[in-house]
Amino acid sequence: MILSFHPIFSADHFILCSDREPEEKDFTWMRQAEAIILPQHRQEKLYRASRGLCAHVFPNYDVRYAYPGKIGDIRLFHELGLPHPRADLFEVAADCPNDFWEGLEYPKVVKSNHGGEGQLVFLVDSPERGRSVAGMLANMESSGMHGFLVQEYIPTDQRTLRVVVMGNRLLSYWRRQPDVTDFRHNLAAGGEIDAQSDPGLQKSGKKLVRRLCELTGINLAGVDLLFPVHQGQVLDQPLLLEINYYFARRGLGGSDRYYLLLKQAIEQWLRSVGIDRPLQD
Repeated sequence: MILSFHPIFSADHFILCSDREPEEKDFTWMRQAEAIILPQHRQEKLYRASRGLCAHVFPNYDVRYAYPGKIGDIRLFHELGLPHPRADLFEVAADCPNDFWEGLEYPKVVKSNHGGEGQLVFLVDSPERGRSVAGMLANMESSGMHGFLVQEYIPTDQRTLRVVVMGNRLLSYWRRQPDVTDFRHNLAAGGEIDAQSDPGLQKSGKKLVRRLCELTGINLAGVDLLFPVHQGQVLDQPLLLEINYYFARRGLGGSDRYYLLLKQAIEQWLRSVGIDRPLQD
């Protein structure tokens, strides 16, 4: 029996659990399931219960909850020995001493541990600006948004690569920022989609993401990478920026295509665990 908590796929048995904690009746179904399909939104208790009661759960969110937030991403990359921009990590603002900002090589990129699509990301060019941004992020801790990182600024050619992991399939596209005054490349910040340029660099980015997936089991995520520019040349040396477990779909062609790709990924995963039957919408 395939059990689905995903609102798009009913499978053999469907349970809606988006606005509540899992209950004993849900646990009973989990124990009977051959495989469990979960939604993308963050629901850690549902995931941990599913993983504890069923051998096969999609997506694999083990590292999502073991390494939470942007701070967790950097720690994961570091522990795996995968290339990424250097960063100082602060779980709470109080961990960052006031004199930390003196003597740094500017500019720096400051990111909240939370947020997405370019939100709460700042380019800092002085100690005064760094302290100001840190103070603003400190004021947000009362709402539960703790932590930030201070990352080295990597010059690029105004674009980052998004590699979308859908099961064992990788799809990639550039997010290019036409506004040279904005260092963010996110679509929400005015970035434009370019799926065709530099296929060789895209291949290199996919290779690095494939290695990340092999080491972690990640099978549904949007991974962002950048390619440094040195002396006017784009280097074929991708750096991992962050992992997005809930990501925009426009770069894939919209929600309809996303759900088609997702269904294909889940069915391929089911076959890989010995369950060869179609998934019901």
